Amino acid sequence: MMIPEEEGEADGDGGFPLLRQPSESGSVRKGCDPLIQTQRSKLQHRRARINQQINKEMRMRAGAENLFRATSNHKVKETVALELSYVNSNLQLLKEELEELNSCMGAYQNDSDSISVPMIPLGLKETKELDLAGPLKEMIGDHYGEDGALYEAEIKEFVELRQAMRTPSRNEAGLELLREYYSQLYFLDNRFFPPNKNLGVFFHWYDSLTGVPSHQRALAFEKGSVLFNIGALHTQIGARQDRTTLQGVDCAIEAFQKASGAFNYLKENFSNAPSLDMSTASLNMLVRLMIAQVQECVFEKVLLLPAQSDFLTCLQLAQEAARVDEVYSLVYQTMAQPHVKDYVPFSWTTMVLVKSEHFKALSHYYAAIALCDCPPASDVDLADHEKAFLQFHVSVPEGPALCQLLQDREERRKLGKAHLKKAIMRHEEAMRLHSLCKILRKMDILQEVLCFAHKRSLSKYAEIDHEEDFFETVDAPDIHPKTHQRPEIKSPNFSKVKVVDIFHRLGPLSVFSAKNKWHPPRTVHLVRGEKGFGFTLRGDSPVLIAGVVAGGCAAEAGLKEGDYIVSIGDKDCKWSRHAEVVQLLKVIGEEGVDISVVTPQPSDGQSTADKKLSAMSSGAGGLVKSNKENRRKSLLPGKGAGTLLAWGRRGKRGTFGLPFSTVGDNELAC
Repeated sequence: MMIPEEEGEADGDGGFPLLRQPSESGSVRKGCDPLIQTQRSKLQHRRARINQQINKEMRMRAGAENLFRATSNHKVKETVALELSYVNSNLQLLKEELEELNSCMGAYQNDSDSISVPMIPLGLKETKELDLAGPLKEMIGDHYGEDGALYEAEIKEFVELRQAMRTPSRNEAGLELLREYYSQLYFLDNRFFPPNKNLGVFFHWYDSLTGVPSHQRALAFEKGSVLFNIGALHTQIGARQDRTTLQGVDCAIEAFQKASGAFNYLKENFSNAPSLDMSTASLNMLVRLMIAQVQECVFEKVLLLPAQSDFLTCLQLAQEAARVDEVYSLVYQTMAQPHVKDYVPFSWTTMVLVKSEHFKALSHYYAAIALCDCPPASDVDLADHEKAFLQFHVSVPEGPALCQLLQDREERRKLGKAHLKKAIMRHEEAMRLHSLCKILRKMDILQEVLCFAHKRSLSKYAEIDHEEDFFETVDAPDIHPKTHQRPEIKSPNFSKVKVVDIFHRLGPLSVFSAKNKWHPPRTVHLVRGEKGFGFTLRGDSPVLIAGVVAGGCAAEAGLKEGDYIVSIGDKDCKWSRHAEVVQLLKVIGEEGVDISVVTPQPSDGQSTADKKLSAMSSGAGGLVKSNKENRRKSLLPGKGAGTLLAWGRRGKRGTFGLPFSTVGDNELAC
């Protein structure tokens, strides 16, 4: 959804002046801009109001149409027909108001005085506040056997993080905030969303273009919406760059490539999306739109390079412009598809057509510049010029042979004049299309760009047009599209995002996750005997009781093979290393100590023998995983993350194997 900034936007980092305080529902942290929430809320209320009115008018129209078909009274039919015309008129006005609200592109363009073609950015999806405190506390109590009130700090931190990501600042810090929240969703999914049960929480998100609300219990909806916002924020960052500098163009290229990667990632990993903006057809259109905008930036980059009067450089510019025209034509074809046509704003479709015509005109203009302004090739450069010009046109132009054309100024002028004539026609078509859209007519910068390019071509045509020209201008062939820098689709790389699991106190995910089950924690009083404690320890975080000596102190106390040590005395041992637990046991006095343990439950159909076999077959590779978790940091996997994004339905729970990945070769007999 296209959201204009609030008045008073200040610095280049996307922040606001510190004269106003953030709203009570806002959250102040790096990468967050709570002040923008006020304006977004107003726009969301306007969009919701318009949608409600549209729905009301649609119901009225359906009822009037039914009455018109059912009645045979002539006067009633006249009254109903009048009512229908009134309703249809209201619907048209409401749809135009909604489209204008959704099509505000100017707010995201850069604030410099430079003249450049505006880009099409995408607004963020909006979401409602979410009450997670109750469900999370209940899950902690029921599944983990702990008092949920002890985790109020963690729950508050997560809720504040979610609140902050609703209003990310329009810069790299805002992107980092969204990535951080997405990474926390990975942990939240593993901690609190079991395969066979939902948390009873509905995630509400609004369509980015229509404002239509959608809700699902599946956490995948939350993940997908955050990923969509990452892509949308990249488009906003790309649109605000000053593309009159090489640095600005490079930043814009990078931003739009990352946006295309985010949308493409969603397209490949999501299915049956609940909202239209995340449907396969819409995401495919957005990927192509972002690639087209990258290609446009590549053209602008070539334009900024020195030696613009060079023959080969002008040919390159013409072919780059032809390539931009080609990709925007593909975008328009995608927008014209049935599933997208009625969804995409008319201003977007018109803008894409305008750009296609504009860059087609530029391709012919730079072809004319190469032919008319650049001197004929010398004997040294002739071979290179012939080679470049041989691949320049889609079809061979009428007239003399290529060698003669490149060395004869008059022949070059004739062909250049033909290209200029075609450029002027395309410029006029772009201006005509621009005038058809009320929203685009309000974009002064776009009109200025189109008028400037048109006048420049007219001026050049008048300059090379001679009064004694009696020949009929040939039809210049189209220019073969070519680019020296093909756009890349840069998928989001979450492997670089290091985050701390907010709920790490619950224990390592290898054991203490929503998919695993265990018996309630039990406390045993352990006293050292003459021959020691009578059990064997293995692994890290948590330490496993790998064996219990029959008749020993541990067996009499109630310890069992396969138990995990949760605490020793007052010391929490879920994250303790093997050596730390051993040290705690060594200092136990004659009075003994209370040890808290949990016993994992095998899934249905798994016997105790299978459980033991699973434990003993664990290799050293699992220990590496345990050590990573023991650092309480995790890299959200780039590959395989798509498995986290299944819509609605979750996969069936597989055979449960005891998570003995923590068991290594280090063991201790006590």
